[in-house]
Amino acid sequence: MIELYPAIDLLGGRVVRLRQGDYADETVYGNDPVAMARSFAEAGSPWVHVVDLDAAKSGDPINRPVVAAIVQAVSGMSKVQTGGGVRSIADAEELANAGVARVVMGSAAVREPSLVAEASEVVPVAVGLDHRSGEISIHGWTQGSGLMLDDAYELFPTAAVFVITDIGRDGMLEGPDIEGLTRSAASAGAPIIASGGVSSIADIEALAKIPGLGGVITGKAVYEGRFTVSEGLAALAAAQEWQS
Repeated sequence: MIELYPAIDLLGGRVVRLRQGDYADETVYGNDPVAMARSFAEAGSPWVHVVDLDAAKSGDPINRPVVAAIVQAVSGMSKVQTGGGVRSIADAEELANAGVARVVMGSAAVREPSLVAEASEVVPVAVGLDHRSGEISIHGWTQGSGLMLDDAYELFPTAAVFVITDIGRDGMLEGPDIEGLTRSAASAGAPIIASGGVSSIADIEALAKIPGLGGVITGKAVYEGRFTVSEGLAALAAAQEWQS
């Protein structure tokens, strides 16, 4: 089952999108992330994907109360997957206690892969592999890690899913890397969630054809009115029905 993950990126409590992960190139889409999340849930989305950009860059989880409020707002309608600054077992425990269904570990996972196995005993863990031309980036996409995407999957045998973000496409509305994501889906030992570049219903339909795909994250395309969450959900359902 391929699921849609409409995204809410938090920076200073606001809903924003960055271009290619550049903190100096942001677009603000609202000051009420809780209402935004509720609108996604009411549209039928099974998940809401939340990223704390402040914590991803600095490690200071200033938006965590907002994440908790989002969980409460969508309770009974959608599950919340959240990342950004999840760097310890204590972080995972705090988010799990707030009702988050799955945490995303990126920089910490790359630096210390064993953390994923430990955190997985507390809450399901998605490993966030954000890359530029195949090299994993860390610390809010501000540093290269030296680890290549193709070599990363085997480090995380307990990962619930892998969130694969092509930083060069993120926020650009230029389409996802279908070829690269197809390779990732074939190599990863868990389902992958595609992130970065989704610009249209056609992109969602193309992604739905990838064997092993577990989900699609969409952000800017929804905020810019390219399609609605309801339309994205319908496109995924139709593509999967056709394939079956």
